[in-house]
Amino acid sequence: MAEQTNIKNLDQVIVRFSGDSGDGMQLAGNIFSTISATVGNDICTFPDYPADIRAPQGVLTGVSGFQVHIGADKVLTPGDACDVLVAMNPAALKTQYKYCKPTGAIIIDSDSFTAKDLEKAEFKTDDPIAELSIKNDIISCPISSMCVESLKDSGLDNKSILRCKNMLALGIVCWIFDRDLKLAEGMIRNKFAKKPEIADANIKVLNDGYNFGHNTHASIAHTYRIESKGEKAKGLYMDINGNKATAYGLMAAAEKAGLKLFLGSYPITPATDILHELAKHKSMGVITMQAEDEIAGCASAVGAAYAGALACTSTSGPGVCLKSEAINLAVITELPLVIINVQRGGPSTGLPTKSEQTDLLQALFGRNGESPIPVIAATSPTDCFDAAYNACKIAVEHMTPIVLLTDAFIANGSAAWKLPNVNDFADIKPNFVTPEMADGWTPYQRDAETGARYWAVPGTPGFMHRIGGLEKSNATGAISTAPDNHELMVKLRAEKVERIADSIPNVEVYGAEDADLLIVGFGGTYGHLREAAEELNKQGKKAAHAHFTYINPLPRNTTEVLRRYKKVVVAEQNLGQFAAFLRMKIDGFNPYQYNEVKGQPFTVANLVEAFTKIMEE
Repeated sequence: MAEQTNIKNLDQVIVRFSGDSGDGMQLAGNIFSTISATVGNDICTFPDYPADIRAPQGVLTGVSGFQVHIGADKVLTPGDACDVLVAMNPAALKTQYKYCKPTGAIIIDSDSFTAKDLEKAEFKTDDPIAELSIKNDIISCPISSMCVESLKDSGLDNKSILRCKNMLALGIVCWIFDRDLKLAEGMIRNKFAKKPEIADANIKVLNDGYNFGHNTHASIAHTYRIESKGEKAKGLYMDINGNKATAYGLMAAAEKAGLKLFLGSYPITPATDILHELAKHKSMGVITMQAEDEIAGCASAVGAAYAGALACTSTSGPGVCLKSEAINLAVITELPLVIINVQRGGPSTGLPTKSEQTDLLQALFGRNGESPIPVIAATSPTDCFDAAYNACKIAVEHMTPIVLLTDAFIANGSAAWKLPNVNDFADIKPNFVTPEMADGWTPYQRDAETGARYWAVPGTPGFMHRIGGLEKSNATGAISTAPDNHELMVKLRAEKVERIADSIPNVEVYGAEDADLLIVGFGGTYGHLREAAEELNKQGKKAAHAHFTYINPLPRNTTEVLRRYKKVVVAEQNLGQFAAFLRMKIDGFNPYQYNEVKGQPFTVANLVEAFTKIMEE
C-alpha cells in the first residue's frame, strides 16, 4: 500500500456512495463506515435504497445510495449534504448530485457515461455536467476499465469482474480519507468466505483503487484524516444497525428475565432483518417462526406468551393492520407481547424502503374497543437495543402488550455501539404467581402496586385456568357480560397502563430553562432535532430540546415541562400525530408544528430556518 503524503486533518466529513442497485453501494458504504468506527471515529449512516427489486440497469428509479457522516467527536445525523459523492453512472449523478455540497467533490466512473447510459438517465445532451449546471470538482476515473484491466488474469468472467468495481471506488475513497485497507480486507474475506476467488478479486481492485488515488495527485490534490477527539469509554465496539440492535435487546431481556424468547413473524420491509438475526441464535434458546402471514405471526406469539415465553412479533405498518385483532386478544387476556413496528412510508404499500413516523396513532388507537397499550419509540440505531430491552421489561412486569416503534431510518442506519454488560441493566421480574396464591387464586387477581394480573404458566400445579377473547368476571375469571363488570375491567386495564408512568424516567430537557423555544419530538428524529437546537444556540438564540421515548403513558413531568416555555414546536415526520396526542392529554396545550412526510430524514438546515421563523414571530 502506497505511503500517504500531504494529509489534512478534519473534524468531520460526509461521504455518499451511489449507483445501480446491483453496484454494491450499500456494501461499499458499510465497509467504509465500519472501518471508520473501528479506528475510533463516531459515525451515523443513512442507507437510501429504492423499492424496486432490481430496476433496469442505468435508470433513474434504480439508484441506490449510502451516506455516512464520520466525526472526530459525537455525530448525531448522517448529515444534510456530502463532501464527497461517488456516482457510478449518469442516473446516480442526476438523482444524487443535489445531496452534494457546492464545495464537495464528485467521483464518477467515466466508463459508465456512454451515449446509451446518458439516454437511460434521460439526459438531453452529451454533457451531463453542463446540463445539470454542476460547479463541483469532478474526479473522473475510468473505474470499470481499470477493474477489467486489474482482473484480466483472474479467471473470472467479465460480469463477475465488473461486480468488483464498487471496491475499486471504495479504494479511491479510502485513499482520500487515509483509511487502512487491512480492516477492509478482513471484512471482504468474511463477506466472501465461501468464495475465496471473489474475495481475492475484490481485495486486488480495492488496493488498485487506493493506489490510483495515490498516483493521481493532479485529480486528487490531498488526503484527509479525521482524528478522534477525547477518549471513548473502554470496551468492545461494533458498527450496528437498528434492526440488529433491536434483536440483541430482545435476547438480552430474555436472558435477564430467565425466559425463552419467541418471535412469530412474517417478512416485511424494513423489519425482516430482526427475524433473520434472531433466527441465527438458536444456540441461545431463541425460537423463531416465519409464519404464513402476519396474522399467524402475531397469533403464534400470543400463544407463546400464554405458554410462558417472552413473546414478540415484528413487522411494519401494513403488518400491524393485519395483527390488530390478535393484539387485541393480548389486550383482553392481559398477556405480555412485544410488537415491533419498523415504520415506513404509507398508506398501503406506499414507500416500503423509506422512513416516516406515520404509525403513531395506529400504535396508540389502532384496535377496536377501549384497548390502551403502552407505546415507546427508539431514538437511534444504538438506542434500539435499550428500547427493546425496556419494552420487554414493561411487557412482562405489567402483563401487557406493548408497541415498540422504530423506523426505516434508524433500523437500517448504523452507529458505533459499545457492547454492554447485561449485568448493568435493570432486573426484569416477570409477574408470576407464587405457590402461596394457589388457594383461591383467580386469573384476574392483580398486583396492588402495578395493577397487573399475575402470570400463571399452564401446567403450574394449582393454577389451572382459562382466558380468552370474551370479557371475563374480575372476581372469578368466568365469562361475563354484566355491564358493571365490563366497565370495571375496561377501567382496570386502562389504569394498569397509566401506572407504568410510575416506573419510567422523566423526560429530560437539553438547553436553558428560559429558552425562547422548546423543540419537541419523538423517536428517530432525535439526532436532527438535537443538532438543530445546538445550531440555534451557536447562533446566539435560546433553544431547548425535549425528546420522548415513552409516549403512552407519557412521563409524569410532561405537562410541567411543556408549560414551562413560551413557545413549543412539535416536529415530526407525519402531519401532526404526536402534537394531536399531546393536545389530547394536556388541556389547553397548543404548540407550533413542523411536519414533513417525504420518506426522507429531516435536514438540519431546514429545521433551523423553520424554528428561527417561529422564534422571530
